[in-house]
Amino acid sequence: MIVREQLMEKVVALCKRRGFVYPSSEIYGGLAAFYDYGPYGTTLRRTIRNLWWRSLVELRDDVVGLESSIIMNPRVWEASGHVGGFSDPLVQCLGECKERWRADLLTDTQRCPKCGGPLSEPRQFNLMFKTFVGPVEDSASVAYLRPETAQGMFVDFKNVVNSVRVRVPFGIAQQGRSFRNEITVQNFIFRVRELEQMEMEFFVRPGTDDEWHSYWVRERMRWFTEELGVTASRLRARPHQKDELSHYSKATSDIEYDFPFGWGEVEGVANRTDFDLRAHQEHSREDLTYLDPETNERYLPYVIEPALGVERTMIVLLLDAYDEEDVRGETRVVLRFHRHVAPVQVAVMPLSKKEELIAPAREVLGLLRPLYRTEYDQTGGNIGRRYRRQDEIGTPFCITIDFDTLNDRAVTIRERDSMEQERVPIGGLRERLRERFA
Repeated sequence: MIVREQLMEKVVALCKRRGFVYPSSEIYGGLAAFYDYGPYGTTLRRTIRNLWWRSLVELRDDVVGLESSIIMNPRVWEASGHVGGFSDPLVQCLGECKERWRADLLTDTQRCPKCGGPLSEPRQFNLMFKTFVGPVEDSASVAYLRPETAQGMFVDFKNVVNSVRVRVPFGIAQQGRSFRNEITVQNFIFRVRELEQMEMEFFVRPGTDDEWHSYWVRERMRWFTEELGVTASRLRARPHQKDELSHYSKATSDIEYDFPFGWGEVEGVANRTDFDLRAHQEHSREDLTYLDPETNERYLPYVIEPALGVERTMIVLLLDAYDEEDVRGETRVVLRFHRHVAPVQVAVMPLSKKEELIAPAREVLGLLRPLYRTEYDQTGGNIGRRYRRQDEIGTPFCITIDFDTLNDRAVTIRERDSMEQERVPIGGLRERLRERFA
């Protein structure tokens, strides 16, 4: 039985031990809220991105893709309200530790959570990272690293409509890096300063926005449970109350996960109305209205925005998959990833490093590599320990090539969750795995 309060600590340790997540620039002491992603973490992140893109873009005929620049004209952020309003209330400890905190996240706004010292009065702190474009660092060359990918899709709305055969309702989807100079960072990769976002702006006719907002909340919940395999009872869709809505939002529902530290947002689905297109139209003086070819009517579309981060999706998958069980007096650690999510789907293992087993093992690897994410392990040694390693990285199936393979041309499939084993001819291996992955 896993003590829930210890779950995050266990997952963080596993991520370092098994190559999912490392502290960034660790040999120099690291840098708070910046992380590097190891071999398995990189594959898991790519899988998350690919599944999202496949679901929202490739399998639909009403969503197209975009890749906008990380650094944009600073007037974009003035129009969007980020220069004036993208800020959090900051307080600083006036006592011994001098730590800085987000005032809205403190239960006691008088005393420092770390040393108990007094806190300063709150002041607004803009979360955008500032930089300079060109050789001179002056006010004319100020630019910002984008805090979200959304604005690129709004400022390119007219280009997309004019260059691609799309009609409202349609969406523009984008994945990419964003940067937020968070005051308080905590809970591992739940809140970071460099993040990978996956956002989609779905443009709809005003008056149909409530219906589309409900549709996308349902669809995004389905994606988490059916395509990523997240436990349904640990997810909820929570509508925002009026007093917590963003200034641009008519309605927002957060898809939340039951983390060890409590319910937390994984994805937001917002009805942004025509706020962004109208703001950019006013500031740029470009006509961003849409001409409906069926009614010959011009209007600014409303926008429904499902938006999430790869990092929060990743930590949800890790926490949801983590399990421990007692096997013959030893603790077996398992990541019970959904078979489509696992960084390694099939591991191929010759029982020993002897040359006569290498050839059939390589043959099996060649059969499976075009179909699955595979790993080849010929390190030798105890096969049980190698199984345990694959359990810890979440591999659904291990294929063992032993000395009997030389005579019967068969291999053993070992299943992660049940640990059951099945002997299968090499010639029928692909078909049998196809059935197991269905």
